[in-house]
Amino acid sequence: MPARKIRVELFDSDGNRYTIAFEGQVTRDKALRLLDLVELLGGAPSEGPAVNAGAALPSRALSRFDKVQILIQKSFPLIWFSSKDIQSVYEQELKEPVSLSTVSTYLSRMASKGMLLRTGGSNNLKYKTAPNIAQAATLKQQIK
Repeated sequence: MPARKIRVELFDSDGNRYTIAFEGQVTRDKALRLLDLVELLGGAPSEGPAVNAGAALPSRALSRFDKVQILIQKSFPLIWFSSKDIQSVYEQELKEPVSLSTVSTYLSRMASKGMLLRTGGSNNLKYKTAPNIAQAATLKQQIK
């Protein structure tokens, strides 16, 4: 198997440039570690409500839309998911019911706003977090 290369370049608020290069077998775990490092350096500011990945969601302080958005960032940062997946995680994490049509509506709105990528037929839609081009960090992946 040929070696794969990933290079991440980001700039901080002072204009300093950071370049992180990874070469070898790329796994999901290694990619998540790399993204954690980018976030630690301040290169990937989160949009919308901020949440600690290990913290429980406050159930009353946020709108349902915000809660769905946070659950996506927390549970599905890099992988494809369905509205049923979000409904299940929402009910498990927050211990409150949410209808599938409500989740589907929110996901559709997020996709229309460019926050999510959408693929599949009308009865089998899958979503994924969209890469944010306007971030301070410039992400360049070179897969060879």
